Amino acid sequence: MIVIFFFMQLVLVNISAMLQGGIMKDIFKVAMLQMERSSDINNNIKKGIKFCKNAKLMGADIAVFPEMWSNGYEILFRGLLKNQKDIDMNKVKRWQDKAIDDSSEYITTFINLAKQLEMAIAITYLEKNDTGKPKNTVMIIDRKGNAILKYSKVHTVDFKTEFFTEPGTEFKTAILDYGEGKVNLGAMICYDREFPESARILMIKGAEIIIVPNACLMTDIRLEQLKVRAYENMLGIVTVNYSNLKGRSSAYSPIVRDANRDGCNSEIIVMNEAEGISIAEFNLSQIREYRRREFHGDTYRKPYAYKELLSNEVQEIFKREDSRRWKNI
Repeated sequence: MIVIFFFMQLVLVNISAMLQGGIMKDIFKVAMLQMERSSDINNNIKKGIKFCKNAKLMGADIAVFPEMWSNGYEILFRGLLKNQKDIDMNKVKRWQDKAIDDSSEYITTFINLAKQLEMAIAITYLEKNDTGKPKNTVMIIDRKGNAILKYSKVHTVDFKTEFFTEPGTEFKTAILDYGEGKVNLGAMICYDREFPESARILMIKGAEIIIVPNACLMTDIRLEQLKVRAYENMLGIVTVNYSNLKGRSSAYSPIVRDANRDGCNSEIIVMNEAEGISIAEFNLSQIREYRRREFHGDTYRKPYAYKELLSNEVQEIFKREDSRRWKNI
């Protein structure tokens, strides 16, 4: 009996130490749902449910969808907007009419699924908007079915189909309680990653992990962009792409050197082209400790020198007729 007592005490001490050290509770698991595109919303609901259930079985704390999953990022035309001779506005209107609101079956299905699975879901969709121009949106639903963040893409691809959407107006973060801990999440969507201000603002707002639903070829330089965004802002980044857009969904840690200043690889995972699910694990204790000791992020910024970032002036070489630099244009 004495032996058993001391054994149980030892087990309890070890579990307590693991919890305090972040070995158990501070591992945040993100499921990257890399799926094939489809423009059929009903099929997308069914497939999304299946992939979320599998993500839960794999131990995910949150499942993240590719960009605009409700219609599979359906496009109106190939090539650039400026090269289109005749745009069928009736076709544009039919595309815009596929937008859905938060009371739709699509959204309520994933809200209920999040509650059922007790797993957060970052669901993406073409969102109905009072102006008639829909928004490209991601909603983060927590494990209790609460919509804790809704972000609409700020940097819309105005030289292609997204000219017929309305840009978002701000970047947002939210605290996600995932059961074994809490994490400050931010969101960008696809083309947002091309602008360093996107991730920088999310870092300033407290983001520790940024999710990035995506719908484009993930070339080597785009993967490097994401790695740099993670490094310069000292946060994790997870990007989820369509498999039939050549996949390569990815996850990067901000940690590029250990406490001894020895270099380490910040790549967590880069998927191949196949449809499937991968789990990206972020050790939040390690990331937070790294942020406390290192020198990037918001540590030595000089905001007084950045006033040109808010200027409306555009150099001649960068002017484009389809640019919507300000929301009211």
